[in-house]
Amino acid sequence: MAVTKLDFKYFWPQVLQVVPTDNFEVYAYLNDGSVRLYDVKPLLKKNTVFEPLMDIQTFKNKLAVINYTIAWDMGGNRDPYKCIDIDPFTIYEKPPVADPLQLPLSEPPRASPAN
Repeated sequence: MAVTKLDFKYFWPQVLQVVPTDNFEVYAYLNDGSVRLYDVKPLLKKNTVFEPLMDIQTFKNKLAVINYTIAWDMGGNRDPYKCIDIDPFTIYEKPPVADPLQLPLSEPPRASPAN
């Protein structure tokens, strides 16, 4: 995948879709067509705003896109003031990765030999 330098005066990264992993990571699909993998593990510490996300079910079930970024909807009502979120520029700084939802192309069916 070719990575081009974008002029941030005109381009603002926006997260359009998120997919959690079982390892406290999030695949983020951005508005430039790239997919970035954001590792949340370094943020998961006791006595921080991220502490509730240390439970994998909370991490996965509360994950959402709010205000065009990775967020966890802690209040359950998509209130941007009651969510935990990551700056979209921080996500964009991660290197692009392969889309985990992309299905591999299969071989075309072979014709059976004529009898």
